[in-house]
Amino acid sequence: MKRKTSLPVVLVDRLQDLPTPPEGLTVVRTRDYLTDPKLVGTGRVRIINLSRDQVYLGTGYYASLLAEARGHNILPTAAQILTLKDRGRSWAAVRAVERVLLTTLSRLKEKPEASFSIDGYFGRALDGRFDKVAREAFDRFRTPILRIQVRLDPHWGFYVKAVRPRTIDDLRADETEAFATAFEAYTRREWRDPTVHRPVRYRLAVLIDPKEDLPPSDPKALATLAKVGDRMGVAVETIRARDYRRLAEYDALFIRATTSLDNFTYRFARKAEDEGMPVLDDPTSILRCTNKVYLAEMLESHKVPAPRTLILDPRGAKRAEADLGYPMVLKIPDGSFSRGVVKANDSADFRRITRELFEDSDLILAQEFMPTEFDWRVGVLDGTPLFVSQYKMAPKHWQIYNHGASGRNQSGGFSTVAVEDAPAEVVDVAIKAAALMGSGLYGVDLKQNDRGVFVVEVNDNPNIDAGVEDKILKDRLYQIILESFIRRIEAAH
Repeated sequence: MKRKTSLPVVLVDRLQDLPTPPEGLTVVRTRDYLTDPKLVGTGRVRIINLSRDQVYLGTGYYASLLAEARGHNILPTAAQILTLKDRGRSWAAVRAVERVLLTTLSRLKEKPEASFSIDGYFGRALDGRFDKVAREAFDRFRTPILRIQVRLDPHWGFYVKAVRPRTIDDLRADETEAFATAFEAYTRREWRDPTVHRPVRYRLAVLIDPKEDLPPSDPKALATLAKVGDRMGVAVETIRARDYRRLAEYDALFIRATTSLDNFTYRFARKAEDEGMPVLDDPTSILRCTNKVYLAEMLESHKVPAPRTLILDPRGAKRAEADLGYPMVLKIPDGSFSRGVVKANDSADFRRITRELFEDSDLILAQEFMPTEFDWRVGVLDGTPLFVSQYKMAPKHWQIYNHGASGRNQSGGFSTVAVEDAPAEVVDVAIKAAALMGSGLYGVDLKQNDRGVFVVEVNDNPNIDAGVEDKILKDRLYQIILESFIRRIEAAH
C-alpha cells in the first residue's frame, strides 16, 4: 500500500540554486517566505533551509527564526545556526564527532597521511568511508551541509578542529551528484508495505532493545499492539538503535526500551521532537522521570504524599541517620527496575553503601523504609488512568525485583484490577503525581499503609506486558494508546 505524505518545503535564495529538485518538492525563495507568512500554509510544515546567508541576523537565520514562530518544523533551527558559530556551545558535539572519527580511522586499512576535511550532506559523506562521521555530525548539528575539518597533530594524532556549516552555493562540481543523492534520500517519504491489509493512515515506530533483560513490553504485547494497529490503519514497526537515521520516515515514536539520559533512547526522543513527531515518552518526561532528585523536589513542593526523603551530598550524609533512623532506603538518582536502590539496616551498611553510591553521583537520596506486601502501579496516559496493578515483592525480598537472587532477576507476582475497582485515593494521588511530569504515558508506583497512600516513583515508560497490565482491558488498552498517538499526529498537522 502506497502512502502519500507531504514532502518538505525547501528555501533557497535563488531558484537556480536547486535547478532539479526531487519530484514533488516545493521550492520557495527565502525572501518570499520571510515576507508572506501564509505562503507555505500553517500547521506541521517541514522546511529545509538551504539559504546562502546563514549567519546571525542574515536572511537564512531570520527564516529559521520565523519558522519556529510560525509553528513550522525547520532544519536547521536558529539555535542550531548559532551553535555552529559558537565554539564554546559546540565543543561537546565536536568531541562526539571526533570519537566516531577516531573509531573509523582505526578500522581503515589505508589511513590518511595529512590533515583533511570530510564533506557531508544530510548525514552522508562525499567519501563513503566516513559516512558514520558525517552521520554523527548531522545528528549533532542538524544542518544540511557540513564540513568536518580534521587535523593531524604530530604528537597527538588526528583530531576534529571544527565542524563548519556550508551553503548550497559552496558546492563544487564534483559534489553536486552526492548532494543530490543525499538530498533525495532524506526528503523521500513514500513507502510500500504489501503486508498491510487496511489503508495505512499513519506509521508508528516502536523502539526496542532486543538485548534488554527487562524490557518495558514483551514480544506478545508488541504483537498485540501491531494487530490492533492494523485494524485502526496504523502500521506498527519495531526499530532498534541502528535505525536512528530512519526515524523521520515515521509519523510517531513509541519508546519500548528502558529510557536513560545516557543511552540511545533519549537521543531518539530528542530527534523525534526535533522532527516534530509525537513521541512517548518525550525528552522532557524522560529527563524528569529518570532523576529521583527532581521527583522528590516536585512531590514535596506540590504537597503530593511520598515517603519522607532527604537529598544528600557527601558532607551532609550523616544527618540521614538521625532524621530517618534504620532501616532506610538509599537510592541513586537515575536507577530503574529497583537497580541502584539499596536498604541500609545499620550504620555499617550506611557507610559502605553511601561510599559506593557517591562514587557514581554527587547526590543520592535517603528515604524512610516503608514495608508493604505489594506496590500499586497506576498507568496514566494523557492524564487519565489506564490500568491499575499490584506488584508483589520478590520472594524473601523487600523489593519487586531481586537482581541478586541466584544470579538471575526474580520478581514477585502481580494482580491487575479495573480502574474503577481500585482504591480511589490510590488513583487520585497517581494522577496528581503524573501531572507533575507532563501529559505522556507514566507508571506511578505507590505504597499504601494505615497512614495513607505515598508516591514512590513515576516512570516515563511503564511496563505494558501481555497478561499483566492488559489483563483487564485486553486489546482495548492498545487501542487507547494508538488513539492517543493518532490525536497527537493530527494535532501536529
